[in-house]
Amino acid sequence: MKHREFKDRLYEELGRVARAIDSPRRLELIDLLAQGERSVEDLAAEAMLSMANTSQHLQVLRGARLVEARKEGLRVYYRLAQAEVHGVARAVRGLAQARLAEVDHLVQTHLESRDELEPLPREELLRRIRGGRAVVIDVRPREEYRAGHIPGALSIPLGELDKRLSELPARKEIVAYCRGPYCVMAYEAVARLRARGRRARRLTDGFPEWRASGLPVQTSAQPR
Repeated sequence: MKHREFKDRLYEELGRVARAIDSPRRLELIDLLAQGERSVEDLAAEAMLSMANTSQHLQVLRGARLVEARKEGLRVYYRLAQAEVHGVARAVRGLAQARLAEVDHLVQTHLESRDELEPLPREELLRRIRGGRAVVIDVRPREEYRAGHIPGALSIPLGELDKRLSELPARKEIVAYCRGPYCVMAYEAVARLRARGRRARRLTDGFPEWRASGLPVQTSAQPR
């Protein structure tokens, strides 16, 4: 094989991965799968796509070997092939926010404007957990909590927060987290808690970033 032929074939294979993630919807599906294995039905509902459209996007990702699938009864479940898949999506996100003024403007106006207090970095949250100075709540859906969560975090999906407020200590700071830096559930949880007189902040990013940084993770058969 000549060197030019080698390079052409090499970059063609690399291009398969680039083409697979060259879709806003597929990037969103990767973000969702970073929370844990999900069925096609669940992914379609979360991404507000039809089943057919969701399946087509997943097949593209599977063709590039970025996701894997298994069948259980009539349902097909997908998962990321390896953690680095979401690492690529995070790199795209970071580069876009750094280089595209439109992305930075969207984030600042839609998300950062909601923060009255500075969000809590991962390492600081870990120190507060170990020192017993914070109560951590995971406001994602239960199946995502079961697939992996910050150790000691309570599973309180956003829709249950108001009726379960009495479960949270009144004098401790509450730190909420969800799927990532663009996930609005943590912002909403903090707003609701502060409206009820609680001290609350959100984690700077989300569970996938926590796990990717090598910090401790728990899984559970049943949420707390």
